[in-house]
Amino acid sequence: MIRRLKSYDFSLLFAPIALAAFGTVMIYSASMVYGPIRFGLSSDHFLVKQIQWLTIGLIMMALVSAIPYRHWQRLTKLIVLFMLLSLSFLFVFGKEVNNAVSWYDLGFMNFQPAEFVKIGLIIYLASVYAKKQKYINHFQKAVLPPLVLTSIILGLIVLQPDIGSAAVIGFIASLIIMSSGIQWKHIFLLVMVTFAVIGFGATQMVTDERLERFSGAYQPFESPDEDGYHLIQSYVAIGTGGLLGEGIGQGVQKLGYLPEPHTDFIMAVIAEELGFIGVGITIGLLALIVLRGLYISSKCRDAFGALLALGISSMIGLQAFINLGAMSGLLPITGVTLPFVSYGGSSLVILMIAIGILNNIARTVKVREAERDEQVEEVGEEDSKPLTNRGVRSWQN
Repeated sequence: MIRRLKSYDFSLLFAPIALAAFGTVMIYSASMVYGPIRFGLSSDHFLVKQIQWLTIGLIMMALVSAIPYRHWQRLTKLIVLFMLLSLSFLFVFGKEVNNAVSWYDLGFMNFQPAEFVKIGLIIYLASVYAKKQKYINHFQKAVLPPLVLTSIILGLIVLQPDIGSAAVIGFIASLIIMSSGIQWKHIFLLVMVTFAVIGFGATQMVTDERLERFSGAYQPFESPDEDGYHLIQSYVAIGTGGLLGEGIGQGVQKLGYLPEPHTDFIMAVIAEELGFIGVGITIGLLALIVLRGLYISSKCRDAFGALLALGISSMIGLQAFINLGAMSGLLPITGVTLPFVSYGGSSLVILMIAIGILNNIARTVKVREAERDEQVEEVGEEDSKPLTNRGVRSWQN
């Protein structure tokens, strides 16, 4: 029992739960006035909903962390089928929100398939590239087939259109592929093709609304009442907070000035009410999860586990970067929420499931390292030297 408890990675338990609990408090603070004013809801509507989803997420995290991560590899075909069907049926049964058909209205909840696709595609790519390690340098046989499916999935998401989710998923896929052991010349070729596709897609999908997002991000004060309004209100919230903030519940920008204060711009609310200290702690906990996940990936000697841990860590890190970039004016506003902190049932549950998978990989790595340490004590230091060459790409050695 004691050995089993020691196998848990407590940093990967504490940080996500702390962020989700803190996010729930900040969601209430951000929406207690916004909900009644904007939607005519009760002041605690979003709080109650988030607590419900957090409870489900914690249960799912506990259950998934007990499932050996290799079991997910056996479900790859079902996961791929669900991804394709859920994205395709959106165009028939989907619900339009903010000019994008990205949701299913199930009555008791709204479900966003793109959130599932994030973890589903990570499992698929980790599985398929792990199986192709023996001939990973063969481009047409090993590298190309998964790219076709990935392109179809990205195309379905772009057509919704949900550019933010497509960007996150595309970057995650790229990182997994580049870390799978393929040759550098293939990486270079893929980078060139990707830039060409992005360039062509940008020329075909440019609209006045999307151009306004860029002008609003990089020239907000040229149209402070229109394109730049959102970012300027975020700047006001950040500047007002200072070092210690105005205090929880004391922010002003959430009172109808800051758009989507409980989702896209929740970090601006944190900045205003808890100041630089609150922002720093939030970013620090997110960084802890990402860095710990990358460390686990580097220590895992199983190709599937290593790529899976890398993908999950990248997903959390990229979402946080895009959200913080939009809030600070570094990137255009894309609607990507802050992991664990922003309001959203689909996102929170999927993130908790991802953390459960990552925890199981971490436990497996710790158990195997403990077993190797015991072997070292038995056979001596000289025999243990081959075991020290580890890393994301070390399974090829």
